[in-house]
Amino acid sequence: MRLLFVTLLSFFALLGSSSTPSFALSLSVQTQSEVLALLEPIRATGRLTFSSGEVRTEASLPELYVRRQGMPLWIGDQGTLPQARMLLDALRESSAEGLCPEDYHTEEIAELLALVEEMPRHGMLCEPCLMARLDLLLTDAFLVYARDHLVGRMAFAHLREAPELGDNETDPTILLEESLRDNRFAETLAALVPKDPGYLRLMEQLEVYRKWAATGGWPKVDPGETLRPGMRHPRVRQLKERLRATSHRVWPEDEPDDLLAGELLQAVRDFQALLGLDVDGAVGPRTLAELNVSVEERVRQIEWNLERWRWLPKPTPSRYLEVNIADFSMKLVEDGKTAMDMAVIVGTEYRKTPVFFGTMTYLELSPYWHVPPTILREDKLPLIRKNPGWLVQKHFEIVAWNNAAAIIDPASIDWSTVTAGSFPGALRQKPGPWNPLGRVKFMFPNRLAIYLHDTSERHLFQRRVRLFSSGCIRVERPFDLAFYLLAPQGWTREELKTAMNQSKPRQVSLKDPLPIRILYWTAWVDDAGVMQFRRDYYQRDQDMQTALEAWRDRG
Repeated sequence: MRLLFVTLLSFFALLGSSSTPSFALSLSVQTQSEVLALLEPIRATGRLTFSSGEVRTEASLPELYVRRQGMPLWIGDQGTLPQARMLLDALRESSAEGLCPEDYHTEEIAELLALVEEMPRHGMLCEPCLMARLDLLLTDAFLVYARDHLVGRMAFAHLREAPELGDNETDPTILLEESLRDNRFAETLAALVPKDPGYLRLMEQLEVYRKWAATGGWPKVDPGETLRPGMRHPRVRQLKERLRATSHRVWPEDEPDDLLAGELLQAVRDFQALLGLDVDGAVGPRTLAELNVSVEERVRQIEWNLERWRWLPKPTPSRYLEVNIADFSMKLVEDGKTAMDMAVIVGTEYRKTPVFFGTMTYLELSPYWHVPPTILREDKLPLIRKNPGWLVQKHFEIVAWNNAAAIIDPASIDWSTVTAGSFPGALRQKPGPWNPLGRVKFMFPNRLAIYLHDTSERHLFQRRVRLFSSGCIRVERPFDLAFYLLAPQGWTREELKTAMNQSKPRQVSLKDPLPIRILYWTAWVDDAGVMQFRRDYYQRDQDMQTALEAWRDRG
């Protein structure tokens, strides 16, 4: 493309103004004809071809121009509209959001735009064929840029565990046409960038970590035995140099460099807190591994989480409940402030909790536990075959498929012939302290059958890493959450306690349904402005890296 730019500019300079063609038709009309000529090849290949190569285009690009009968969007009778330069500036600045300017044809656009802006200065008319390609490139760049902000990058639609994202009804093609027509393109560009403080704070941290990367990052700490508080060891000097690079602490000069104590010990504890590790001050294998994560990897981690921000439904509701799978935490937000937070237990690395959005519409108090097919097949059926009496001992009952009121006697079944596919009815466990759902379910109907609930295994909340469920989310303080939701509907604590300790379920609808966000943040900035990182237990950051590389390799 650069060679094309230089060659054409030199050619027209040699011709001079006296050799410039005379056009009877306006520039926009001539460009329109050239655009129409390019549409069929684009439809056939999905590519816009140049002498120096080709670029992949959005599927909606031809239809947009067919609807406009080829009329350009960015070209007027006097040349390019100022919005073209405005878009190019925004595309170049997209790296600040963890996006890649090269995904938006910035080099091709910059060279073509410079060419068509330079030609009039030499007394030459712009070539319609160049204007047509520039118009198509600008439009395609906007469509991709807008889509990346509205619903996320196309590459991540091919993730192994693609998130269940909310719908966004904004059509980028209509958004573009209307914003150019109404002369509010600058406002449209600005509105695409999320304004949530969490997104903006993460962008700031991306700049900080990129600066660290540009200056060489931070030193590593050699592997070895666990460094414990009060211990003297030569590797402590490496630890101190590593934490000096990122800690804002003041380091007293009289502290021995090989002693894990004082400010250095507190810096280790601070670091562990920011990584969600056990805050014990000891530098064991887990803390050492996090210390030695490179700054480049932290940059990528921030970029992946900025992408996750762009997946969120727009606009952000003023009231919502959010689960962070990677942090094993939940918070309830009211008017932008955290009104309640607590620990949660999420799915194992084998039975992962998915990312998706929903709306909590009702609670089920004293619930039955209906055993999911996978758990029935893999966990329960082998136990039943071995000892059918186990069902009664563990408060299970079998409900006939065609009659919810009919309970099947386990003794009447020949268990040696039963498979998961031929199970005689629905297996459920009665309400009570033995029930794995505990005393309450928080329901937001979804095709994944995921919900929040109480648990009978409360001791698991003492663990730092809480990957124990089969996909649903167990909450640490279910009564507090249930009362918070039902108190506005007139419930008292005593009424709620009674309803949560019955032998039959009770369903209670929420008069004010609550938006739910089940997310997977491995990097974020907390309310105190502190950068937080978490281990990628589900390897979803790596999946994003792989998906993006595969998408780009397809050209």
